[in-house]
Amino acid sequence: MKIYRDYDDLPKIKLPHGQEVSISDSTIRDGAQMPGIVIRSQHKVKIYEYLHRIGIEKLETFVYNERDRKAIKLMQDLGYEFPEITGWARANPADIDMVLEVDGIEETGILMSVSDPHIFDKMGLKSREAAEEKYLTALQYAVDHGLRTRAHIEDMTRADNYNFVFPLVKKIMDIDPDCTVRICDTIGFGVPFEGVDEPYGLPSIIKHLKNELRVKNIETHCHDDFGLAVPNSIAGYWHGANWSNVTFLGIGERAGNAELEKILLFLMRRIEGFDKYNLECLVEFAKFMEKEVGIRIPRNKSVVGNNVFAHESGIHTAGVIKNPFTYEPFPPEIVGGKRTFLVGDSSGIEVLRYKVQEALNELMDVHIEVEKNDKRLRDIQTDIQKLYNEDKRVSCISDEEILAYVKKYFMFNPMVSKEMHRQDDDDNLHETSVRKSNKDPHIHGVD
Repeated sequence: MKIYRDYDDLPKIKLPHGQEVSISDSTIRDGAQMPGIVIRSQHKVKIYEYLHRIGIEKLETFVYNERDRKAIKLMQDLGYEFPEITGWARANPADIDMVLEVDGIEETGILMSVSDPHIFDKMGLKSREAAEEKYLTALQYAVDHGLRTRAHIEDMTRADNYNFVFPLVKKIMDIDPDCTVRICDTIGFGVPFEGVDEPYGLPSIIKHLKNELRVKNIETHCHDDFGLAVPNSIAGYWHGANWSNVTFLGIGERAGNAELEKILLFLMRRIEGFDKYNLECLVEFAKFMEKEVGIRIPRNKSVVGNNVFAHESGIHTAGVIKNPFTYEPFPPEIVGGKRTFLVGDSSGIEVLRYKVQEALNELMDVHIEVEKNDKRLRDIQTDIQKLYNEDKRVSCISDEEILAYVKKYFMFNPMVSKEMHRQDDDDNLHETSVRKSNKDPHIHGVD
């Protein structure tokens, strides 16, 4: 019989293809296009430092203006081997020249818009053939000038893949067999389900690229308009892609991108043999983005939200106090988080007892255990529930308020006495005893 009572008891999932998988980050490129925010040069450098601490392999950035190039130079000056700083260009030689002008960049992405709305309406081209010629010319130019390439196949999940995109990819492979083909789910139409053919089915697209066109490096770049960016990115790995392109917190245009932190956590905690990333700075990273960049993080945001390890309801708190595994899917220290217990309208006596003991310990500087049937504990619970019953409270009870209740109900009655003796010969203080008060049968003092 299998017993699952601890995190280490649970089995991990194996990727069917067993490939090495990696991550490229677009927080300072695609993420910076999020309306209403400005990521300044110093922000980009700090983001780069966090990505380095995590162990992310690549980072992509614009090179168009002075502040882009300034940030690149500052990042390079740190001397980190990873993330590798890579460029981004539209499909024309002039853009690629800008990448070439930046010392130290050896790889660039090249935007190749493949859906008909992009080819005809956005770009104003007369035919798909004209688009193909434009893309292949740019790719050839980059290869001829010594750059490694990534073909960003934009809006592939709304394109005519069999009649246009797949033949284009074959020609891309002829020019650069090592080119990374990025499947861009530009407005989130892709789905992670097997059996769904093009243009929507990510599994079918990846299988065709991998098995029919022999593409060595396949990357997903998924947007979250339908809430499927992370599932699509994970499905990419599952079906043979070896890269995903993401942003921290999923920032980006419209509904944003696949979230780096979710992909990282899934790989590290759910996939077998995967331990190359360090997630301990994720919560710190999120606080930086909120404070310095202005990204508002919902309390219930997965992985880094304030409520991820916050417990209030009676059943949950009682379970977590006894064994965190009951209601926490991973330990908080994995991502640099901290477990907290809150007292609110759904809280039971167990979490209140925990918080009262915590306050007593702080006040008395000794470990205090309060029994569940202690009348004073029940009196505090009654007072708190009265607030909620009479609609006088719409938030949790703060630690300061718990402390006030403890002082009101517990501190008038002495619970613990300390006998202090001075040794005249060495002038050292020694605590000789901690005794339970005769007036207090429900509280135990422990050194």
